[in-house]
Amino acid sequence: MRIDDLRQRLRALGAKPRHEQSVLRRWANALPIAERSPREGIRPQALAEALPAIEAELAALATLRSAHPGEDGSERLLVALQGGDTVESVLLPRGGLCVSSQVGCAVGCRFCMTGREGLLRQLGSAEIVAQVALARRRRAVTKVVFMGMGEPAHNLDNVAEAIELLGHEGGIGHKSLVFSTVGDARVFERLPQMQVKPALALSLHSTLPERRAELLPRAPRIDPAELVELGERYARATGYPIQFQWTLLEGVNDGPEEIEGIARLLAGKYAVMNMIPYNSVPDLPYRRPSWERAAEIARTLHRRGVLTKLRHSAGQDVDGGCGQLRARELGPRLAEKRIAIRAAS
Repeated sequence: MRIDDLRQRLRALGAKPRHEQSVLRRWANALPIAERSPREGIRPQALAEALPAIEAELAALATLRSAHPGEDGSERLLVALQGGDTVESVLLPRGGLCVSSQVGCAVGCRFCMTGREGLLRQLGSAEIVAQVALARRRRAVTKVVFMGMGEPAHNLDNVAEAIELLGHEGGIGHKSLVFSTVGDARVFERLPQMQVKPALALSLHSTLPERRAELLPRAPRIDPAELVELGERYARATGYPIQFQWTLLEGVNDGPEEIEGIARLLAGKYAVMNMIPYNSVPDLPYRRPSWERAAEIARTLHRRGVLTKLRHSAGQDVDGGCGQLRARELGPRLAEKRIAIRAAS
């Protein structure tokens, strides 16, 4: 379901703008939508009669399959969608929520569990917002990051529609909506045109074009230097810094050559480098460097003029790597489904 479909349905039932806004606000904030706010006035009878069924439909878009609290205050949620698919959302400390935009992912990052299964389907914009409503029934959410399963740039219309609703009716500050992408020309065209302009996070992972292409085999072939400049332009236009994501992989992208490359590209930029030690995935050859090594890299970059934040990978004790809960639950069924999809395509 798309949010625009829901809007059209409400209007067909006689909803005025104030009724529509009230229903969407209540849904996005996990409040009973069949209840009426005094400010919206009397609802049309057809709308009032239909709302209990609509509320049940919206609640069914994303339901909790299982919850896995972490020692760091995070909570990884395995979310069931209609039709039997599952995605992952993560409640983060200090009011954050990481949501998924696709079932699977087409980018195929070598170090990512989600990338191993390929793209199974897109999420509708209402399914994305439904993850927020589900999470808000568990705790307060004041920041939403599109860093879960999927590449948001590959589902741009639905992600943009969800961002617009969350930034208006959902009550999330615009810079607290974070669009995370490996980099796609469509992102730099579309985001500046939106009413709600989210913060932008670019997954860099290497400053060397060949190595980045190896780690992100199906990402657009944008040179890292060009990607930094595109991000800088967007940051200056919106007034909040670009975030660069760097998954630290021991012996792969934690050496002197990469540190020098980061300093060369990012020193003096309106940017933050988020260094995230890798969450190990079984059967993959990558490992996280020691915390001491990661801290040394962050200190070196600080001295070179790059604002660097060393992030703790959330939920390491609860299969924190993106896609691990889903893979653990599906097991052999996931492999069978992937084979069937490839055979049909």
